[in-house]
Amino acid sequence: MSRQPVLVLADDLSGAAETAAVLAVPGATATILLDPDAGYREPDGGDDDRDHHGGADLTVVDLHCRTAAPAEAAARTERALDAAPAGTRTFVKIDSLLRGNVAAVVGALAARGPVVLAAALPEAGRTVCDGVVHLDGVPLHATTAWRMEPHPPPEDLRAAAGVTGAAVLGVATLRAGPDAALAAALRTSPVVLCDAESDADLDLIAGAAAAAGIATAGSGGFAAALGRATGRAGLDGGPVAGGPAPHVLAVVGSAEPAAARQVTRLVGAGAGELRRRPGDPLPAAAHGAGRPGVTVLRPDPDLRGDPAAVAADLAAAAAVLAGGPDGPHLVLTGGETARRVLDALGIDRLEPLGQVEHGAVRSRTAGGRQVVTRPGSFGGDGSLVAMTRAVTADHDHTHVEDPVRENPHRTQRSEGSRMTATAPQPPVPTGTAAPLPTVAVTMGDAAGIGPEVIVPALVHPDVLARCRPVVVGDAARLRRAAEVLGHSAEIVTVDDVESAEPGPGRVCVLQVGELPADLPWGAVSADAGEGAYRYVAAAAELAVGGRVQAICTAPLNKEALHAAGHRYPGHTELLAYLTGTEEVSMMLSTPTVKVVHVTTHIGLIDAVARIEPGLVERTVRRGHEALVRSGNPTPRIGVCGINPHAGENGLFGYGEEDEKIVPALEVLRADGIDVHGPLPADTAFFLAGRGDYDLIVAMYHDQGHGPVKVLGIENGVNLTVGLPVIRTSVDHGTAFDIAGTGKADPGSMVEALRQAVELASRPVA
Repeated sequence: MSRQPVLVLADDLSGAAETAAVLAVPGATATILLDPDAGYREPDGGDDDRDHHGGADLTVVDLHCRTAAPAEAAARTERALDAAPAGTRTFVKIDSLLRGNVAAVVGALAARGPVVLAAALPEAGRTVCDGVVHLDGVPLHATTAWRMEPHPPPEDLRAAAGVTGAAVLGVATLRAGPDAALAAALRTSPVVLCDAESDADLDLIAGAAAAAGIATAGSGGFAAALGRATGRAGLDGGPVAGGPAPHVLAVVGSAEPAAARQVTRLVGAGAGELRRRPGDPLPAAAHGAGRPGVTVLRPDPDLRGDPAAVAADLAAAAAVLAGGPDGPHLVLTGGETARRVLDALGIDRLEPLGQVEHGAVRSRTAGGRQVVTRPGSFGGDGSLVAMTRAVTADHDHTHVEDPVRENPHRTQRSEGSRMTATAPQPPVPTGTAAPLPTVAVTMGDAAGIGPEVIVPALVHPDVLARCRPVVVGDAARLRRAAEVLGHSAEIVTVDDVESAEPGPGRVCVLQVGELPADLPWGAVSADAGEGAYRYVAAAAELAVGGRVQAICTAPLNKEALHAAGHRYPGHTELLAYLTGTEEVSMMLSTPTVKVVHVTTHIGLIDAVARIEPGLVERTVRRGHEALVRSGNPTPRIGVCGINPHAGENGLFGYGEEDEKIVPALEVLRADGIDVHGPLPADTAFFLAGRGDYDLIVAMYHDQGHGPVKVLGIENGVNLTVGLPVIRTSVDHGTAFDIAGTGKADPGSMVEALRQAVELASRPVA
């Protein structure tokens, strides 16, 4: 049966490879072109002028235009479209975070006819609501995802696509009837921008667009949905047998902190490491050539220079190390770096073989060299190890072993873009899915915004994919919150957490007490304070009894808590009392930096007096344990000083650093903890923000809270470390001023639940 050929245009190599893997058909011809202008002819270099598109079931063109001028990006798109034969189905792959020349490439496509665009990537927590891209429930323009970009992010898809009058197709309309909804939207605009909260939504969009024969644009998740809608199952990425034991060269160009952790894991698995700065002499050509093993090439971690210059230097070094017919297989992260490396080696086309993991795609060149590519921001800490294994799996003596995975005291699981280490659990029988952890979500102060952030968060697809959330609170109040939000969620009560069956559109509630039906929004109430106390007490009992694996708390109001007769400063102290814990620490966690505090809610003079070596040591250990639990076996920890410049060798203060901090660090280092300091606080957070440290230990409240609120409060989460149970919380208060208005943003609750799951132990199957 003849299959309609497909042309995919992507703005970078990793996106091109990702899309090729999900749209290719086993047994059919698929090609990734890196030099489209030269690659439209047959690859044998002969005189046949026939378009190469015409002979392929799937042609994926890397336009290499992410950082090009908009006019050039549009021109490359137009040339690629011109080369496609009549009847070709076209898909334009865009970045799900809307980076690059989205308007230029979508505009060039839209000039030729209607376009349906779906930017959501639910697997990575990227959804679209009312035309706005959300990252883990937070609007893209309110996150730090664009912090490395030269311009601020667009506020919605209309701005990104450069189409002022584009129609936005909402999920409610879509789900009511996708074909009719799309047809109605196209009558108002030739460009339709689609909301989507789940892969099921993307499937509806893809099915309607495919049936209408309309050109499409969007994320890799939308590409996969189009593959499902058109019978393109994608490639399984199985091993390619044969050949001698390979040498593997991994080139890591990303400056993200996650990349540094991935390199650390790969080096720990036995890889050699080469670090470079632009201008360093090129390595010897014989380095690693022709011998089994893995070498990772990366920029010097302390380097802060022009990203283009860094990528060019890595490519030049990689060309020396990987040149020649017997050169190593390649593992390349970061689209710009990967493209430059392949250009330097004269590789202008690839054959996709399949995905190793989400976004990591294995291909091969005409000469048989395997190439694994992946966006720089993707993957957990073990991603580089997995990518390397993909090309060494047939060679036992080359196969790398992940030291964390092999550690008998720790098991791992993949959680979206992160890896999580947990306490050992009994093995799950083959073919049986590991049970999801149950998280008790306390409703907090019912007069505040807690109920309003809980309802949408607990039906969020990313949350439901990770855990079984059960609210400990009042079902009637949650129903009132759903009415305020205009949300159709079903609120059901359960007798116990074990019988709860949360799911799409369903919130399960363990009823504790009963609030007055007329409890007002936004006012201090002893009834609400009593309820908040009871919810936390019930959740603590469940956790200590092992019936839930974590607690996630909505905010309570201290004044209301005190009015009910419970004299605790907040959740931290209340949970410590309820669980019989003498000492705990507050940790603030954001995508940019994590901070644990030696002291918190006391005056500055009292804080300095309270700090002593034992307290510093215990605080660092609690932070270290939390990071190890979250999947980082060897976290780098920076410890702030007390005085300006950490005392500057006695110039400031009275030797507090030497007296109160240094003895603790000596004990910790002797125990093998990678701890540094005392550090000047004014530079410690800068160093952590660029990836030098995984955790900063602050000596007092404002020393830690101030930088966190600048660097990432929009995705901030409050954790209590040191308890016998994991507890996370939103990093905002009850917000009485907007309670009951439907204006509360659930993003912090979604993030708090995600981090609760990352730190939680797994339930026994």
